[in-house]
Amino acid sequence: MRILITGTTGYIAKRLALQLLEAEHELVCCVRDMNRIPDEIEEHPLCSFIKMDFLSPEPNKIPKDIDVAYYLIHSMATDADDFESLERQCALNFKNLVNATNCKQVIYLSGIVNDDSLSKHLKSRLQVEETLKSDDYALTTFRAGIIVGSGSASFEIIRDIVEKLPVMITPKWLNTKTQPLGIRDVLTYLSGALGKKELYNNSYDIFGPEILTYKEMLLQFAEVRGLKRYIYTLPVLTPKLSSYWLYFVTSTSFQLAQALVDSMKVEVIGRPSDINNHIDIEPMAYKTAVDLAFQRIEQNSVISSWKDAVSSGRFKDQLSKHIELPQYGCFKDVRSRAIKDEEFTINQIWGIGGRNGWYSFNGLWKLRGYVDKLFGGVGLRRGRTHDTYLEAGDPLDFWRVLFADKKEKRLLLFAEMKLPGEAWLEFKIVKDKLYQRAVFRPKGVWGRLYWYMVLPFHAFVFKGMINALVEPK
Repeated sequence: MRILITGTTGYIAKRLALQLLEAEHELVCCVRDMNRIPDEIEEHPLCSFIKMDFLSPEPNKIPKDIDVAYYLIHSMATDADDFESLERQCALNFKNLVNATNCKQVIYLSGIVNDDSLSKHLKSRLQVEETLKSDDYALTTFRAGIIVGSGSASFEIIRDIVEKLPVMITPKWLNTKTQPLGIRDVLTYLSGALGKKELYNNSYDIFGPEILTYKEMLLQFAEVRGLKRYIYTLPVLTPKLSSYWLYFVTSTSFQLAQALVDSMKVEVIGRPSDINNHIDIEPMAYKTAVDLAFQRIEQNSVISSWKDAVSSGRFKDQLSKHIELPQYGCFKDVRSRAIKDEEFTINQIWGIGGRNGWYSFNGLWKLRGYVDKLFGGVGLRRGRTHDTYLEAGDPLDFWRVLFADKKEKRLLLFAEMKLPGEAWLEFKIVKDKLYQRAVFRPKGVWGRLYWYMVLPFHAFVFKGMINALVEPK
């Protein structure tokens, strides 16, 4: 089949694409930024790519001979006040474009919407489903709750909470019930629905075999990790305070924390159907899904993460707009060192951040991360998706990877911490010499004052970092 995939760089689509390619389907992948095409599929002979923003789409870009399309676009992490109208417009534009093709089926991943008092985001999911319905193709909708897998937002947030807090004083919504589902099962549903006419124009709740409270999920997660945890819930934490609690304890952005708290107050219990007979699947238990996720992590083979989405940081536009270092109106810290072992230096550069730290004065980097969190930034808790591999769009603590090419021997990062301006950090090897450039483009007087305030720290932080990149200890 020839399949159209939207949200190609997202958590679900990235994994689904690999599964569909294994089944030898031909994929047409829509991306907003051609610099963010996932390396795993970029050179695949069965893949082609279209630059497409469904909020302002270009007509006639989607090939007419599409058999099936996946709608996997979601703005859970956005801070836009009008995200509901944006999501509806995005779905409407998608439908109009697909209506002009030969597409027979659209498959949409939504959220379980059975509670009487839905959150804004779940209401929006239902509105998108209604918008996607068409007389020109059949719509198959899968409604999932909590998705459990290495790199998923729910998994990483629960991991943050469980591994950092032996004793937890938590909001009362931890007693809300849900039915978590493993990411492998989600992918099985999505791929198994291809071309199944009995699933046309139907929606199905998909869920795991257990009904658990969020508190039970935390405790079972701790069991898998061999940790003893104590949880006490309080009825007095308001949604606002709950959002701040989640934001400061975990790696989530405040916008996502608010959306999650809003959704976590709603019970997510699926309605039974015969979908498991059609797809031939027996969903795995929650602890099994957690255990499999850690197997992925231990093998350093996490394919995608919710943090890969640029909306998990400061970005409002495409990475390509920031890929060239600005030359004018900027403050710069430029250093260079002769390289003794190029392979060592490249490996050091590609391993920077996350668990490996920043090689010099890590305490100061951590302090900067705490300060960033206090002012509403992303902090250092996002870490990195892979320990030794980087590609454009990856999160790297409070940076975003703009460009990563070992052949060109260049890594370029853009700061997503709260700043009175914009900042870049570049590592580049030219003729046996490593160049390290920190560039800051200030915004107003506060930006200039900020640069001079941190300038004394640059003398030893950046010096220590470049020395560690070229000199094996």
